[in-house]
Amino acid sequence: MSRPRRRGRDINGVLLLDKPQGMSSNDALQKVKRIYNANRAGHTGALDPLATGMLPICLGEATKFSQYLLDSDKRYRVIARLGQRTDTSDADGQIVEERPVTFSAEQLAAALDTFRGDIEQIPSMYSALKYQGKKLYEYARQGIEVPREARPITVYELLFIRHEGNELELEIHCSKGTYIRTIIDDLGEKLGCGAHVIYLRRLAVSKYPVERMVTLEHLRELVEQAEQQDI
Repeated sequence: MSRPRRRGRDINGVLLLDKPQGMSSNDALQKVKRIYNANRAGHTGALDPLATGMLPICLGEATKFSQYLLDSDKRYRVIARLGQRTDTSDADGQIVEERPVTFSAEQLAAALDTFRGDIEQIPSMYSALKYQGKKLYEYARQGIEVPREARPITVYELLFIRHEGNELELEIHCSKGTYIRTIIDDLGEKLGCGAHVIYLRRLAVSKYPVERMVTLEHLRELVEQAEQQDI
């Protein structure tokens, strides 16, 4: 006779996880579920493994709230490596092209301005969007490129932070469905040198403040303290 399946705890709320680099969003979600022994949980808006920062995780009844967070605007800090283009548009991919960086400050300012406001973006092949029931990155890993339609997005704010050598740092406030990797890849093409993401951090989702984020390590400590105090 099989044992009855053990249920997790009914925990409700939204946790603002500071996702570490090198971990998938789903792996981060599963770690949070195990720490809380939560019965039900889901993340709202995946981050690439390379990226860090705010990953809202809805627990229990808060999962009914997840669509609001998926539809919310986001803010990112990104550092691009100029002069190199990769197949994934970030540092996790293979370099496919190298070109000299020769643009002027005026050309950079003009190129950045084309990404502000309402624009259209063709998603990367290395994304979780689906084509005929299969995720795009699954096609990409097989060396297959499929047609993708441009999608409307809005860049509410694009701030120039610094340009030093072959690095360019920006802060971007954008609508849902915006791929920062694609913005950087498209920007590199406009500048004629190619570019890819080497650092990406999500600073905010909707109005949630960065100060409320918690790391996995801190979360474990808080849960252990609460259990010891029988809270």
